[in-house]
This record gives sequence, C-alpha cells and structure tokens, in this order.
Amino acid sequence: MSAVVEPVQLIAPPPFRRDRRVHAWIVVKALSDAGDALWTIALAWTAVQIATPAVAGLIVAAGTVPRAAVLLFGGVIADRADARRVMLLFNTIRVGVLVAVALWVLATPPSAAVMLAAAIAFGVCDAFYEPSAGTIARQLIRPSDLPAYGAASQTASRLGTMGGAAIGGVIVAHAGLAGSASANALTFTLVVAFIAIWLRPRFLLPRAEKQSALRGIASGFRHLGAHPTTRTLVLALSGLNLAVGPAVGIGLALRANDQGWGAPAVGLFEALLGLGAAIGAVSVAKWRPRREAIAGFWALIVQGASIVALGFGPVWTVAASAFVVGITAGYASVLLSATFSATVDTAYLGRMGSITRLGDDCLMPVAMAGFGALASATSIWLPFVLFGTAMMILMIVPLRTGLFREMSLRTAE
Repeated sequence: MSAVVEPVQLIAPPPFRRDRRVHAWIVVKALSDAGDALWTIALAWTAVQIATPAVAGLIVAAGTVPRAAVLLFGGVIADRADARRVMLLFNTIRVGVLVAVALWVLATPPSAAVMLAAAIAFGVCDAFYEPSAGTIARQLIRPSDLPAYGAASQTASRLGTMGGAAIGGVIVAHAGLAGSASANALTFTLVVAFIAIWLRPRFLLPRAEKQSALRGIASGFRHLGAHPTTRTLVLALSGLNLAVGPAVGIGLALRANDQGWGAPAVGLFEALLGLGAAIGAVSVAKWRPRREAIAGFWALIVQGASIVALGFGPVWTVAASAFVVGITAGYASVLLSATFSATVDTAYLGRMGSITRLGDDCLMPVAMAGFGALASATSIWLPFVLFGTAMMILMIVPLRTGLFREMSLRTAE
C-alpha cells in the first residue's frame, strides 16, 4: 500500500489559510454541532420531566442501537454514491424530523413515544450521514493540508458543542422541546443550503464496484485484513476512545465521590479536559510535527500514562492529569485523523470510517460497564491503571511500524 492515495484533482484548491469555502464549511459545521448539543440537552431534560429515569435513559440512548445496526451499510453507500448528495438527503430528513417534533409538541404535550421515535430516526440518519461526511475533507483539500483542516475543524466543533450545551438549558426552559427542535432544525437548514449551493468537491474519489450491500461490507473487512497500515490506524483510533472514554466518563465521577471532592470537582475536570483538547488541536496548526502519524502515537503513550495518573493523588494532580489527557486527545485526534484520511484507499474510506465508529457504538458500553465493575469489585485506582496501560501497550505496534516512522503528509504532493 502506498503512503498516500491521491484522488483525481478536478479544481486546484487554494492554500488552506486562504480557502474561504472550506473556512465557511467549518463554521457551518460548528453551528450544526451547537444545534445538536442544544437538542441533546433538551431531549434529556424533557425526558426526565415526563418519564421514569429508566425510560429517560432509554430515550437518550435510543439512537445508538439503530446507528450501530445500519452504520456499515452507510459506509458502503459512502464508497459508492456521491457523498454530497447523501449528506443533503439525510440532513433534509433530519430537518423534517425536527419540524415534525416541534409541530407535534405544540399540539400535544411531549410524550416518551415521540421522543423515542425522534432519537431512533436521528440514529439512522447519523449512520448514513457520518460515513459520507467523513470523506468530504478528502474531496476538498490536499493531503498536506489535512492536519490544518483537522485542527480548525475539531476546535470549531468543540467550541460549537460547548456553546450549544451552554444555551441549551436556557432555550428548553423558556421555549420547551418545540423551541429546541426548531433551533436545531434551523442549523441543519443552514447545512443543507451550504452543501447545495457552495460545497463543491475539488478531488474525485475512486468509487467502489457495484455489488450487494452485504458483499460490500464483507469486501471492507477483507480490505482491512489485507492492509496492515489501515488496520493499525482503525485499531488506534478505536482504542483512543475506548481507553479514555470510561476513564473520564465514569472514572472521574467515581474518584470525586470516593474522595469527597463533590460535583464541582467533576465539573472542573471536565472543563480542563475540554480546554486541553482545544489547545491540543490548535497546537497542530501552530507547531505541526514533521511526521504526523508517529507524533500522534507518541501523544497517545503520554495519554495512557495520564489516564493511569487520574487514579492517584489529590485533586490538583487529577486536575493536571485531566488537562494533559485533553491536550493529548486533541493533538493525537487531529494528526491521526489526517493520516487516516490521507492514507486509506479512498474507495474504502467510508467503510473504514464506519468500522471505526462501530467500535465506539458497540464496545463503549461494555468498556464503561467493565470500568465501573472493576472499580466496585477492587479498588478505584485499578481500572485507571489497566485502561491506561492497555492504551500504552496498544501504541507499541504502530510505533514499531516502519511506514509510520517515515510517513509525512508534507510530502504528499
């Protein structure tokens, strides 16, 4: 497998720093992320008001199962169809779902059935939309600009999510579920308009051969088995979330409760994580390493050690470790995502992205439950040690791979 697979260039893109079209796309995506965060807050808040805690949890998580069930089919479509048309179609469906929810709730009080149906519909739309959206960067910019794009895009997305979450509670308190659904529908309408009018690919990706969906999925797994570099990237990107997700998602709360630090400490840890992730992503644009992949894998080694450190010490050391976890997560995510987009065979890019996301959907609940069970059955520090050490061990494989040690996206042209 070659280090970089180059699609056919249709239009020469300008340098990233002067690419106004891509800059505008990043802003539009961030607005959409803000709307999603606002909607998630509204859905969760409304669910706990009208249903039991168990039913509320089911509503909030309802999109995960259908998304996992359909995600691989979404990857097949992403590799065969026009990604832009797929994104237009499913964003339009999202707008329709949100408008329908708003109108329904205006006519009758919110019900668990309506919110459950909306969550499931969003999960299915995500399964088809995300694999195609994951290929769009490769259609817009040169491989050498992917790290800069990833840094700007991830930073804007995090800021959008933080802003949307911050105002989500205010909107649902004053305008209810209908107002929140309407606000998110507006953000998706902006995305639809931008894709339809301004978003035009500059690189033509090779398309996968026409075959049944099941054969397309099987072909994707065969490709994964036959290409060690792609397989390593998929495992690394999946492992990044599976190791750090439980440690910060449940582990920090367990530590704060065990030590009597209280809920404010958990909020502080989460804020430092978010701040660190934003700094880590921005730093790639300012101080980009020569060899992106190997720098990303070394950052995950540091992250694994920081996960271990979360299980020990007073509140200030945990806060410092959380900040380092955030920095390394933002830094490594940008570099490895850019390497993934630039090196994976573009005829399989959608399916490889689907497999990566499927790992999160299927294995994250197991990892969360396992972390909590270990903490309950043994000592709270033990799962931090095991999960952090597992990440460091997993990174040994790519760090020993010669191709990653020599690869540089700067030479992609």
